[in-house]
Amino acid sequence: MSRTEWLTVASVAIPLAVVGLLMVLGWRALRRRQGDVAGLAPVPSDPGRAALTEDLLYVATTRAEQPLQRIAVKGLGFRARALLTVATGGIRLDLAGVEPGFIPAAALRGVGRATWTIDRAVSNDGLVFVRWSDSSTSAFPLDSYFRSADPAALVAAIEPLITTPREAAA
Repeated sequence: MSRTEWLTVASVAIPLAVVGLLMVLGWRALRRRQGDVAGLAPVPSDPGRAALTEDLLYVATTRAEQPLQRIAVKGLGFRARALLTVATGGIRLDLAGVEPGFIPAAALRGVGRATWTIDRAVSNDGLVFVRWSDSSTSAFPLDSYFRSADPAALVAAIEPLITTPREAAA
């Protein structure tokens, strides 16, 4: 390889490596700042009778009413295919590549339709958000967003589980 070719490769590779390193460091810092978020609870041995099961797209989890504040801990940081089961005891969430998790019915604070979140925008209220509180000391509830084939059915299945006053749509 000639000196000119070497300099060309280095002038591209070195900045890309620096950008990649900065991205990794930024993601780690975000996870550290969100150390107060407990994430999904373990799945109980008896989550109750299933009312709805759907294969859908998990889009993101954010702080409630802050759809640009992605939660990056406990397997919630990346978009993934998911199997969501609404049962009488809560919502079971099987994200691809992550241990199954559970949102107990007592932790649910609201459900509704949305058109956008941190990395996804859809028309006609195509996203479903579920507002919930985790078991941590975090003062902020969380919003998890899902892309469902039948958003109305998903919202209707989750609404009966919410025992606290419903929150405004995101």
